Amino acid sequence: MGSEGPPAVTIHVTGFKKFHGVSDNPTETIVSNLQEYMKKNGLPKGLILGSCNILETAGQGALVPLYQTLQSAISGKDSESSNSKRIIWVHFGVNSGATRFAVEHQAVNEATFRCPDEMGWKPQKVPIIPADGGISQTRECLLTFG
Repeated sequence: MGSEGPPAVTIHVTGFKKFHGVSDNPTETIVSNLQEYMKKNGLPKGLILGSCNILETAGQGALVPLYQTLQSAISGKDSESSNSKRIIWVHFGVNSGATRFAVEHQAVNEATFRCPDEMGWKPQKVPIIPADGGISQTRECLLTFG
C-alpha cells in the first residue's frame, strides 16, 4: 500500500485525413504509424498510448467519429486506459503552409474555412460550439514549455 506511485497518464491521439490541396496529410502518417513506433521504441514510465484515430478533415463530418473516439476512451473500453484517471488528448491539425510543428495556445469559437472541407462544408463566421457563446469566445491553454 502506498507504493503504487502516481497514476498512469493515457494519451489519445487524433489526426486528419487528406484535405483540400494536400492529398498526403503528414498528420495521417504520424497517427497511423504511432502505435507501431511506440511498441518498437517504448514509452516513458507512467505513460500509456490509448487510441490513435484518423478523422475526416471535415467540420461537421468529423463530429460523429470524434464523439465515438471520446466516448470509447471515457467509458474505458480501452483496457489499458481504463485504469488511468489522467487523460491527455493530442490532436494534430492541418496547416498546409507550416514549416514546423506548432502548439496553439488559444482557440477561438469560430469556423471560417477559406475553401470547402472534404464534405463540401464552407462555414463563414459560424460558432463551432454554439453553447459556448459567440464567435469572439476564446479558450486558452495553460500548457507551458520550459
